[in-house]
Amino acid sequence: MDRDDLNKRGLKRNVFCLPYNPELTGRAKELRNNLTHAEELIWDKFLKKHKYRFRSQKQIDNYIVDFYCAKLKLVIEIDGEIHDSIDRIEYDNERTKIIESYGIKLIRFSNEDIYERFDYVCISINEICNCKKR
Repeated sequence: MDRDDLNKRGLKRNVFCLPYNPELTGRAKELRNNLTHAEELIWDKFLKKHKYRFRSQKQIDNYIVDFYCAKLKLVIEIDGEIHDSIDRIEYDNERTKIIESYGIKLIRFSNEDIYERFDYVCISINEICNCKKR
């Protein structure tokens, strides 16, 4: 996407060369300071200390993703029940398509996964990280 296309969409490029909407900066900071319980759990107990650096509530394009690792070009989304509605599923699919168009892999876990299968989630993330690094 060239600079004119980005400007038409109100996007800028960040230090990782990913376009982002600067109008979302305040919202991203607010979300970082108010993680959901499931996001806080995976962040505090796993991602914050992961061998690959993850960032919380990262702006990409016109979206804010839950967790992003620039080195691996990996997004991790933690989905609550709101993501179960038909409208939200369609929105999430379109959002995923746009984010993946930047060469980013996006994976999703539900709140239930975090609460009931935490070890499985951590193992899955590590496996994906190890595969992405090869």
